[in-house]
Amino acid sequence: MTMPLTTTRTTTRLGPDWPCQVKAPGSYDWERSAAKWLRELVPARYAGYPALMRHTVLLARHAQIQVQHEIRVARTALQTARADLPSLGLPESVIEHTIKLYAAELLQLQHIARSVREVTQALVGHHHGR
Repeated sequence: MTMPLTTTRTTTRLGPDWPCQVKAPGSYDWERSAAKWLRELVPARYAGYPALMRHTVLLARHAQIQVQHEIRVARTALQTARADLPSLGLPESVIEHTIKLYAAELLQLQHIARSVREVTQALVGHHHGR
């Protein structure tokens, strides 16, 4: 009697905010894909800091701070657009378009912030599990 060969595969359920650019935690090279994605969220000059590039958890922390700052900037731009933009001589149609742009950017940044939190939690969990 031959027993069927079975393999056990662990799968991680990824939340809706998990970035598609980052492989699932525990899969081959997932930390490298996370680091690459996180590097795209911080200003390019930070690539010159070896500690940030060597420690993915530290990079994730900085990306969280960076994205939160960008959310504040987008929120301020959105809240002040109607009052500030007319004095720049912009037509009403451009002002309305700009307000929609800021609102869309704010939603996108909030999604990215949730994604960074998920990746950070996975990285921290992975490093604590070592």
